[in-house]
Amino acid sequence: MSSMKIATAFLVALWLIGTVFAQDRPTITAQPNSVFAGADGKYEAAPDTALLQFNISAQADTAKEAYEQASKEAEHTRQILRSTGVEPKAAEIGYYSIQPIYDWKNPKRKLVGYRVTTSVSLKLKDFSKIGPITQQLADADVSQSQSVNYTLENMDEAKSKAVEDAFRHARASLETVARASGRTLGELSYASVDTFENVRPMPMAGRAMAMETRAAPAPTEEFTPQNISITSHVNAMFTLK
Repeated sequence: MSSMKIATAFLVALWLIGTVFAQDRPTITAQPNSVFAGADGKYEAAPDTALLQFNISAQADTAKEAYEQASKEAEHTRQILRSTGVEPKAAEIGYYSIQPIYDWKNPKRKLVGYRVTTSVSLKLKDFSKIGPITQQLADADVSQSQSVNYTLENMDEAKSKAVEDAFRHARASLETVARASGRTLGELSYASVDTFENVRPMPMAGRAMAMETRAAPAPTEEFTPQNISITSHVNAMFTLK
């Protein structure tokens, strides 16, 4: 490849890189006697809510029998919640379905039964209730699977703290530039903010493990839920005095 072609390819690559970064950052028109900087900030908060999700599932020869069996399991679930001090109405139904089950090995696709499935989600502020509820659900063989995710419902306050941290970094950088040039920062003339939530789900063991460890502590006992990280990016422009 000739040197002219190499130089051309290099310039094209530089233009593409510049285009990509221009899309990531807002286009700012340069102002006289002003400085601009972007900075990242971070804030970690302990989760305030545990989201417990499980399914109530029943299978029988007829749709009526499957429905009745699922109703009994649902009532057992309500009793479990009451025994742990949780009102059943606090649990939310995600979906309800009744589906026919066929024998796919049979060329005529013979109908062999029906399955009723209901998804349930429950938000808990008291994390000490997670172990007793999941253990009783497993022991009662009500749910085929369970999962627990820790979340942060009071997200606005955490986002504000992440923005404050990013702004402090941006301002500190600009103050350094101003001092180096023998000037001082003036008023804020422009700012933009982006926040990002890094919510990491924490799945919990399902029915099989819980049944094997009935006498042992719950899988989540004595462990601390992982913090939720909120990050922010702030672009700021200040005038120079």
